[in-house]
Amino acid sequence: MSKLLSTSPLRHSHSEALTTSQQAGKYIQQNSFSSTPIPIPFFSTPESTELWSTYENLLYSCLRTGDDKAAHLCLEKLGGRFGTNDERVMGLRGLCQEAMAEDQSALLQVLREYDEILADNPTVTPVRKRRIALLRSLSRESDAMNALIELLEASPTDIESWAELCELYVSQGLYQQAEFCLEEILLSTPNAWNVQARLGEILYTSASATQDQLGTLAESVRRFCRSIELCNGYVRGYYGLKLASDKLTGILSNSGKADSQMSNSSRNYELAVPSVEVLQKLSESATSMLAEVARKARLNDSRSPDNAFVEDLLKASTMNRQR
Repeated sequence: MSKLLSTSPLRHSHSEALTTSQQAGKYIQQNSFSSTPIPIPFFSTPESTELWSTYENLLYSCLRTGDDKAAHLCLEKLGGRFGTNDERVMGLRGLCQEAMAEDQSALLQVLREYDEILADNPTVTPVRKRRIALLRSLSRESDAMNALIELLEASPTDIESWAELCELYVSQGLYQQAEFCLEEILLSTPNAWNVQARLGEILYTSASATQDQLGTLAESVRRFCRSIELCNGYVRGYYGLKLASDKLTGILSNSGKADSQMSNSSRNYELAVPSVEVLQKLSESATSMLAEVARKARLNDSRSPDNAFVEDLLKASTMNRQR
């Protein structure tokens, strides 16, 4: 139980979330005490940051499993300690209202409440983010994008908001704008291997729709290589490297104008397109690593979607070599 509460609820499986929420009532009872904004020595139980983080994690788990009563108790504990006007508590209260809304009209009522709060104080960031999430759930992507842009104008280093805006742009097919968002994230976290890989995926997806297909694919390959360089065991990076290098190799092999296109591809990117020999070596290296992942998965009898994807990718690679 303590191990589950110490980890982020976003990492919990469904069974772990259920186990956590089932223990919520017992945990609240064990840690129940009369709290005041300013603890009084000898009359109050010693508290810590971990205690209130645990209440918040319990709140998320209870909402996830539909235990509204326990979620309300956790929210009351947090509100009693930090006050109902605390920004984080206001955001959590909005999250509870969204989770417990029975229909779309109830969600629209929550949205109106968000608007009223922000009209009085537009700097309440947790409420602004909850409002954006609610707009997305209501399929109002345009409004959500505008709200995110306004938020980033006020807080240009908010990595979570840049990532959210990136996914919104991708959902609308606006790949260049999505690339810009990820580049903004990399300015703050240049060693984020998952962001490098995500940028590689977007470049790979958008390559066929760009005028410089070779340059875009080459940049995609470099981004995947960078993600692997930063995290040698990052399987998603090897997925992308395998796909991007194979696709670029096929285009270069089938194009009679490969040399001229390679020289022109550096117009938009700093480096030239890798040669076919280099791409084949990269593909072989990625295949070797993925084969090792698949072998370990078989030994562990793992049935995860990632491992299934590895198996399919390796089968397709074998079929292509046989042709």
